[in-house]
Amino acid sequence: MAKPLVSIFVPFKNTSAFLPECINSILAQNYTNWEVVFVDDGSEDDSYNTVKLFAEKDERIHLYKNEGSGIIEALRMAFRLSSGDYVTRMDSDDIMTPDRLEVMLNSLLKHGKKHLAVGQVKYFRTDGVSDGYARYERWINQLTETGNNYSEIYKECVIPSPCWLLHRDDFIACGGFEPNRYPEDYDLTFRFYRANYKCIPCDKVLLHWRDYSTRTSRTHEHYAQNYFLDIKTHYFLELDYDKSRPLTIWGAGAKGKTVAKLLLKNKVPFYWICDNPKKIGKHIYDQELLNFDYLTQLKQPQSIVTVANEDAQREIRAYFKKQNMQSMTDYFFFC
Repeated sequence: MAKPLVSIFVPFKNTSAFLPECINSILAQNYTNWEVVFVDDGSEDDSYNTVKLFAEKDERIHLYKNEGSGIIEALRMAFRLSSGDYVTRMDSDDIMTPDRLEVMLNSLLKHGKKHLAVGQVKYFRTDGVSDGYARYERWINQLTETGNNYSEIYKECVIPSPCWLLHRDDFIACGGFEPNRYPEDYDLTFRFYRANYKCIPCDKVLLHWRDYSTRTSRTHEHYAQNYFLDIKTHYFLELDYDKSRPLTIWGAGAKGKTVAKLLLKNKVPFYWICDNPKKIGKHIYDQELLNFDYLTQLKQPQSIVTVANEDAQREIRAYFKKQNMQSMTDYFFFC
């Protein structure tokens, strides 16, 4: 029986310093029936020539220049020019473990379509990984170990963009790279969730995720917090909002205000809960900030929590538990 072809999509721009490690990690895969489609998104360094040298030596490596502009158009082009039964994405500055494709493909072959293979990740950086990234790594790996990635999808992106694998038919069915919504990896994750693709639990690190000060997710406006909140609110209203129940926002900081503006823009009514005595009773965007006690007047509310303080989050979760409320049905943490 012929082994299925895996297509790997790698958009790149000005990453010549990291591309050799990335490509060598693909070449070192235990599973060898793959093709990788590199698309140069306007590099100004020697990235294109770096990939070209590898492509001249291995026919599985395909190299193109983006016919459009931006990472989404580069990904669309890579997908259009690919032919694999299974598809995945890779970032040009990251490193696969040698068994990444093998582990993921075997998982999908075992579980079948409508499943998503994911892997654990390990951040690395020459001057050490920050506490924030270390916490994110622990958090996302805990979700991946049990396959419960969607359980906290409104908090952060729960599928690492360079560490998933999906059957081509399922990828097409959920919209692929068609939407123009950034961050594109988070949007795709929500479409996996909407399609109800089951995440297959994984207890192995399959990707080494590079962090550095000039990486796109740190510097480009498309990865700013307001874009994340826009996606969260968009999909919450589409997938989990129950119009028959009152909706509350917890917290009146920057994130709470952004969510409030998005709800007002969509003409969605809500109650705004705040624990800051200086703000309670005042109005923001013509919405009164209410004391926590007001919740007792609401019948079966849904809650969006935008409170970032970890101690406060624990108190809020304890309150929900006491009220027998369920995550992803009654309450949703947006941070």
